[in-house]
Order: sequence, then C-alpha cells, then structure tokens
Amino acid sequence: MTSELDAAGIRDPRLRACYLRCKQLLVSHDKSYYVASLLLPPAKRPYAHAVYGFARHADEMVDGVDTSSFAAWRDRILADLKAGETSDEIAQALLHTMRTWDIPLHLVETFLDAMASDLVVTSYETYADLEVYMHGAAGTMALQLAPVLGASSDEALAAMRAMGLAFQLTNILRDVGDDLRRGRVYLPAEDLRRFGVTEIVPGPALTELLRFEIARTQELYRQARAGIPLLHLTGRQTALAGIDLYGGILGAIERADYDVLSQRVSVGAGRQLAIAVPALLRSLATRFTVGSA
Repeated sequence: MTSELDAAGIRDPRLRACYLRCKQLLVSHDKSYYVASLLLPPAKRPYAHAVYGFARHADEMVDGVDTSSFAAWRDRILADLKAGETSDEIAQALLHTMRTWDIPLHLVETFLDAMASDLVVTSYETYADLEVYMHGAAGTMALQLAPVLGASSDEALAAMRAMGLAFQLTNILRDVGDDLRRGRVYLPAEDLRRFGVTEIVPGPALTELLRFEIARTQELYRQARAGIPLLHLTGRQTALAGIDLYGGILGAIERADYDVLSQRVSVGAGRQLAIAVPALLRSLATRFTVGSA
C-alpha cells in the first residue's frame, strides 16, 4: 500500500493511515471490488479504496447490531465534508479523494440518504421505486469513481451508473435470504404479484421471478459493458473485471438452482483468478503502452 500511496503523491502520515484503513475495509468485506482495484495504475488505487471503503463503513453501520448512531454520524460527516475538514478517519480519505478528482458532494449525500432509508424502508412497491434506492446506494458510488476511471462524457457516465445499478441489483438477488431475515424485501412488490409470489419461499413462482430479475440485471450489465470503450485506457480493465466478477454471481445463482434463501452464493476463488489474472496482464500491457506513448 505504501508504494501505491507514494505513487499517488500522498505523503502526510495521518492521511496515509486513513487510506490504509479504507483499503483494509475493502480487503475484508469486498474482495471483488478490491481485486478490480488492483487493475488500476498504483497512483489511482488509493482513491478507489477511499470511495468503496467509505461506502462499506456506512453499510456496516446500517446493517450492524446497533444502528442508533448512524443518523448522528451521517449528519456530522456531511457537515465536515461541506466545511472541508474532518477528524473522521474514513471520511478524511474520501474528502481528499473528492478534492483530488473534483467529486461533487451531492453524490455522497445521496448515497448516505439511501443508507439511512435502509433503517426505515423495508419494501418497495415498484421497480422505479427500487431504482431510486439503487441509484443512491450504488449508482452514486460508480459516479464517484467515474473520474478515476476516466469517464468524462455523458454516455460514459450513464454507463457507469448502469454498472452501479447492476452491482446493487446483483447484491439484492444474492442476499434475498439475508435481507428477509432482517425484515427487508427489496424485490419489487409489483414483481412479486406478477409472478404470484405471495410468500418468499422456495418454489416455481420464486424461481421464475428470479429469472426475470436476473434478465433485468443482465441488461444493466450490457449497458455498462457498452460504455467501457468510453473510459480512459487505464480504467477499462478495472470496469470490465468488476462487471465480470459481479456478473458471475448471477451465474452462481443459476447454478445453485436459484436457492438464495438458505445460502449466500458467491464466485469461487478459481473463477476470480480466471478473470483477474488475464485482466491484470492486459492492464499491465496498457500501462506500458500509455507510459511509452
């Protein structure tokens, strides 16, 4: 990590510790995102760690045993970000990233609003309602990362947002059982009615609903993949690996015979390596080409 921080020109010892904390969160909780971040040039990796590390920290607070402190933390963090100074370890790395890449505050505010909604909203009537939540929870994260990956055009930003929505919908489908045990149902009520799912239990009705939602998610991945050529050369392999790694969860759900109630499916280490190693080689080749140009 120190070599990455050196490459990024981050010298202050306290700030370096903040970035290291964000990286640790990513390694511990979001290995797919971490693997994808390794495909970035070292000078860009700490910024990806800050964006996703902050998001993971907020998510852990919302899903934790004691959620009472989240509202006060959210208000304090937003006030700090607006003031341009914070003592919070995780937020300090994000604030530095926002300054470095000109990331607008409203993206972080919308993200934290979505996290706060998880404490009070337990279901969504329509897909349009769910999409608003998914934009806040994940679309905004992809847009925060957009300048790091070199997305500058409107078309590239739209593709990045689609990628964020695809990741979030994938999470929702994988975590149906876990969310149900927390008293949350993210599958839109209109879709439950459409497929005759009166109770979320194993059976043909739930399987058909999951097939429908997987097809919807795959369309989002298609939109995201179409935008990869619009990214900077050094960001393309990171986005592609993220799509392949997270998109692989959909295949894992299918191979598990759509059992998302009794288990939390995942992409195996072998599959992750099969995606990451060739992508890393392509990334290194790209960096060499760009550096030689």
